[in-house]
Amino acid sequence: MSKLILSLDGGGIRGAAATQFLAHVERVLSDEHGISIRDCVDYYAGTSTGAIIALALATTDISVAQVNRLYNHRSGKAIFAENRGFFEIDGINAPRYEGAGKTRFLKRWFNDATLSRAAERERHVLTVTFAVERHQPLVIKSHNREHARLKSYEVADSTSAAPTYFPSRPVQLGEPPEQRWLIDGGVVANNPTLCAIAEAQQLWPDIKTEDITVLSVGTGKRTRKINGPSTRGWGAYQWIRQGQIIDVLSDEQLVAYQAKAIVAEGNYIRVNAAMREQHGLPMPPDDAMDDYSQDNIARLKKMGDFWFEQYGDAVVSLLLGQYKGPSLDAINPETGRPG
Repeated sequence: MSKLILSLDGGGIRGAAATQFLAHVERVLSDEHGISIRDCVDYYAGTSTGAIIALALATTDISVAQVNRLYNHRSGKAIFAENRGFFEIDGINAPRYEGAGKTRFLKRWFNDATLSRAAERERHVLTVTFAVERHQPLVIKSHNREHARLKSYEVADSTSAAPTYFPSRPVQLGEPPEQRWLIDGGVVANNPTLCAIAEAQQLWPDIKTEDITVLSVGTGKRTRKINGPSTRGWGAYQWIRQGQIIDVLSDEQLVAYQAKAIVAEGNYIRVNAAMREQHGLPMPPDDAMDDYSQDNIARLKKMGDFWFEQYGDAVVSLLLGQYKGPSLDAINPETGRPG
């Protein structure tokens, strides 16, 4: 009894690359095999923007193509609405974005969907958040009866509340209901693959590690240079403005390394690439999580096309249970091929 996990990283608007890649995979599965990604996945996992995609696939009827179309300039403008309060410095003494636009956008698209919808389809989904008052990660999952009643848009809003970018979000949990203040799970697990493996083994205790197959999709690896020696004198302000501390904390590479080592050889594919010029990607996108300009979204979609060129056949075979090759890691920028 094998189980397939689809794990999706956080990364803000860079999720456009992931949805473009998945849309290509969905097209091939539909046109050539008469099935959908939804027919292949047993467990969805997502953090931040990855959770938005995972929840859409697990708890709604929104098509993969529609999810891909949501990542556009107009949506970005609605989500990343500037916080225009007096005496507020973006990301320093107030969130950079006011948050209400993101909440409205998610509520409109998820409507009344709840996490219980995944279980009704004999599938499951988790998202990673962090409970600030309790100083601990909170994995919200469809197979927890307390969590199953939560609305998908509320969960998506919480797991995408990146510190310095968006306000923290309240969610009612417990009996009697108690308000929890949650932020983006990317601060602890921007790549939720290991969380998904752990939860899958608890949910299905009879399966062995070698029976788990993982498709892990990133949002691009940041390549923006930081001057190492200058960091010796940095305080909070410099780390936020120059060091991009949230991106440092949410780096995905350690989890990718661990997951590849844990999952049986040939059962793991990690789709990702450095956002730098390389063979097959002559015009890489900006690595900012909030650059929703039309030009950058087009570049993100091109990166998704690049990924499909490199991983498409292998991923389709993996989803069909027919893959016979080695486990694959992120694209090596020197060779332009998966590692």
